[in-house]
Amino acid sequence: MKVYGIKNCDTVKKARRFLEEAGLAYTFHDYKKDGVDREKLSAFIDEFGWEQVVNRRGTTWRKLDDAVKDSVLDNATALAVLTDHPSAIKRPIVEGQSKNFIGFDPVAWEMALELGELK
Repeated sequence: MKVYGIKNCDTVKKARRFLEEAGLAYTFHDYKKDGVDREKLSAFIDEFGWEQVVNRRGTTWRKLDDAVKDSVLDNATALAVLTDHPSAIKRPIVEGQSKNFIGFDPVAWEMALELGELK
């Protein structure tokens, strides 16, 4: 399992703690330290939809120029903006063996754990 996010993000910290308490092994990819793999991000946008991958509630998004925000209209434009501003990617994104997850919802993750989807 691989967890994508930003080390200092509170939501990522909660998600990582959840995985550790569940005894699940994972590797962590920090966008700030390790960069953004454009192909991987494109795959996540294709899977979840650009509307889900763009974190519009975050500080980074809110601080972007209105022209930049208004330019995000589809997968390609979202990919371009998120590649330049990785802090605007919704976090965490978890790449599992059988299923991928975006965002942290402890109830949904607990159910996924019980169903064996989170591994």
